[in-house]
Amino acid sequence: MSSLRWEEVADFFDPDLMGMLPDVVVPNTSVYDWQAVLDLVAERGWPHQYSEGGRVLATPSAATILTRPLDAECPELRVWPATELLAIFRFHIQEAIDFDVDLRELQGQQRLDLFCEFLTAIGRKVNKPVLMDAEGGDGSHPVLGYEVERNQVVVFAHPVFQPNAPVQNNIEKPDHDNHK
Repeated sequence: MSSLRWEEVADFFDPDLMGMLPDVVVPNTSVYDWQAVLDLVAERGWPHQYSEGGRVLATPSAATILTRPLDAECPELRVWPATELLAIFRFHIQEAIDFDVDLRELQGQQRLDLFCEFLTAIGRKVNKPVLMDAEGGDGSHPVLGYEVERNQVVVFAHPVFQPNAPVQNNIEKPDHDNHK
C-alpha cells in the first residue's frame, strides 16, 4: 500500500491538468538499467508485448534494442503490471528509461497504490529515481516519483487543489492607521 493518499494527489492524475499520458522517466541510465527493467518484467511475470514498427516480436536484449540504426522505428514495450494498467516503454536513448501511463487508468486509491508499487519496483531494481512529469514535460519539474533514499514514492510538487486546505491570500491590506 502506498503512503500517498488519493485525496492529496488527485490533481496529479487529472488528464486536464497533466495531459492524458504523463511522462515517467528514470534519468541517468545505461544499457544495464534498461536490461534490469526487461529482467524485472520477466521476473514479475507481467504480461508484455514488444514491437518494432508495429510488428510484434520476441523481446530481445536491451543491448540489441539500443544499438538499432538511428533511422529505425522506435521500439516499444507494452507492460501490464496490473489489470487495465498499461505502461508503454519507448527505447529512445539508453541514458533515460521513459514510459507513458494513461491517467484514465489511474483513478482512485487502489489504482494509485498499484502505480506506486510499479514505480517502486522499477526504482528498486535499478536503484535510481523514477519521476513523473506532465505530458510533454522536460522532466525538470516532476510532481511525484520513487525516491531512492526514502525507498518510496513521494510528492515533489504541491497539488493545484487540496480539499480542506486553508486559502492563502497574499494581498496586503491597506494600513489605515498610518495616514498623516
